[in-house]
Formats: sequence, C-alpha cells, structure tokens
Amino acid sequence: MADFPADSIPDAKPSSTLERERANSPDALYDVLVIGAGPTGLACAIEVQKAGFKVVAVDKGCICNSLFHYPSHMTFFTTPELLEIGNIPFPSPNPKPTRNEALQYYRLVAAHYKLDVRQYERVESVAGADGHFMVHTEDRFGRRGQLKTRKLIVSTGYYDLPNLMHIPGENLSKVHHYYNDPHPYFDTDVMVIGGKNSAAIAALELWRSGARVTLVHRHEAMHRHVKYWIKPDIENRIKNGEIKACFHTEVVEIAEDSVVLKTPHGLQTVKNDFVFAMTGYHPDFSFLQSMGVRFEGPDKLPVCNPQTLESNVPGIFLAGVIVAGSRTNEIFIENGRFHGGQIARALLAQN
Repeated sequence: MADFPADSIPDAKPSSTLERERANSPDALYDVLVIGAGPTGLACAIEVQKAGFKVVAVDKGCICNSLFHYPSHMTFFTTPELLEIGNIPFPSPNPKPTRNEALQYYRLVAAHYKLDVRQYERVESVAGADGHFMVHTEDRFGRRGQLKTRKLIVSTGYYDLPNLMHIPGENLSKVHHYYNDPHPYFDTDVMVIGGKNSAAIAALELWRSGARVTLVHRHEAMHRHVKYWIKPDIENRIKNGEIKACFHTEVVEIAEDSVVLKTPHGLQTVKNDFVFAMTGYHPDFSFLQSMGVRFEGPDKLPVCNPQTLESNVPGIFLAGVIVAGSRTNEIFIENGRFHGGQIARALLAQN
C-alpha cells in the first residue's frame, strides 16, 4: 500500500501550458504510448512511468470512458481493493463501490501520478516499427495530429463495439445496446434481450421503475454465471409473472411499435416501445489487425507472449481484456490491472 492516506491524494490538475507545448512539439519522442485510458491503461501508464520511461496515454473519450458510460447508479460486483491501481488505496464505505466512486478514485490516481493523458483524441492509425512508431490521431473537432513513440501498449477494452444481431430494424432509434437509467421508460413496453448480468439488472430496474418488461433469451434459462444475489431476484420476478420471460426464443425483426419473435411455437408479434439488446461486446479486432497483430483460433486470441504481453509485432504490447480475444469474461479490472507491471518489467529487460 502507499505510505500516505487516501484523502491526501490531490485533485485533478491539468499540466501547465509550457509542459503541454513541449509535449506537443513535433520533435517530442515518447518511450511508451498507451492507447486507452481506462483502469488498465492507467495502470500500465503508472507502472511504465514508475520504471523510468516517458509515457503518454491517449483515449478517444474521457479518462475511464467505458466506466463513465455505465449506468450512473451502478454498483461493482467486486470489492474496492480489487479495483486499486498504482498502489493507491481505494477508500469506500461500501463493500462494493459505486460507479461514481470508481470514477473519482481513478481521477485522483491519475492526478497523483501526474499522468500525461490526452483525452478526446482518437488513434486513427499507427505506422512505423519497433523503436520508431508514428501514431496518427484526430480530436473531436477533426484536427489531426501525430505522436512519436518507441513502444506501444494497446489497452482499448471492448465496451465500444456491441455484438449486433443483424436483423431488420436493429438500427431504429428505439433500440439500445447500452443501458443507463430506467426513468425514461416508465409506463412503456420494453424488451430486454439477453440472459446474463447486464440483461438481468436492466430488466429488474426497468420493472421496478414502472416499465412493462419482456425478457428474451435464446437459451432455456438465465445464464448460470448471473451473480448470486441477482439470480434469485430475476427468477422470482419471472416466476411471479412480474417480468415476462421468453426462453428458447430469438428476436427476428424489430418494427416501430412491435417486435417479431421466433418462439418454440412459431412466430409471435409483441407490442413494443423500446428494446435493450444486452448481447455483449467485442474488442476492435480490425484496429489490432491494422497494426499487424495476428489472431489464433475461433476466439480470436491475439498472438502475444504470456509473460511479457508483447504481441507478434515487436514493440507492440497488449493489456487488459483484449488479451483474451472474444473471451471477454476472462479478464476484468481485477486481473488486467497487473498487466502494466508485466509490461514494465519486459521493457526494463529490453532496455
């Protein structure tokens, strides 16, 4: 643990204008550039910086952009200490911290380590090779830039790309692949597609906020990995008829006022106002491929050294959930936060 109390961590303060001008100089060369400023990306930047390397992190959104887009009142499934990075304690009065507590914690940690994080800059492409990478970026106003770095760490997560159903009507404005708040759906007919934690939580919160909820899942029951305190709740709501469940069922078409289901008894049209397709997400494989990263097997596991996390492309390291390819349920903040230490040790060994 750190040798200072958590409440002594300074609040976020931007770099001085002079420091920013120097860092943005066309001649500036970084030792390491981290793509992605989520918890794992921040952890990587911290460990690499502590090892003595000059590092910059770039994110297309804000710090911890994926967490920011979680439901505003969300509670984590894990305990505070398992979310800690940079050897900084995570103070929380709750056994399971909230999304807002986590965002504050990661802001404070980034400020404590004075990390150089370029928010709202999307990495468009990467050119060059080990020791001489050129990272091309574009900000939210369409302005293009470039950063030079010797090494790259890719920690882009997977939350930005939902698994689409590829059915008619999926692009209607009433269809959402992210759930945030139940209030706007009071007294409406809402369909939740999926059978895991996110679907169960959305269905329960929508029902408790006055929505008429139908849950659709292609398997015979809710997934066995639904958290133990959520599973009996959703199952009891279904048993009592408070939430209508359609198992062994798939959505085949979405219309403005209805949804067509393929059920064991044939096609069925259901009245509907909104759809939440909680069908999961996947990493940006095309971005990794554009840099030359190869994949193996049906789960698209990226080729990388399990000890160093260096990919098949020399100088490009992978961190966080993307290491597991399509198996996005294997790596979370709890274990991905240690990837920075692995990479920092590898960089020191190469130096």
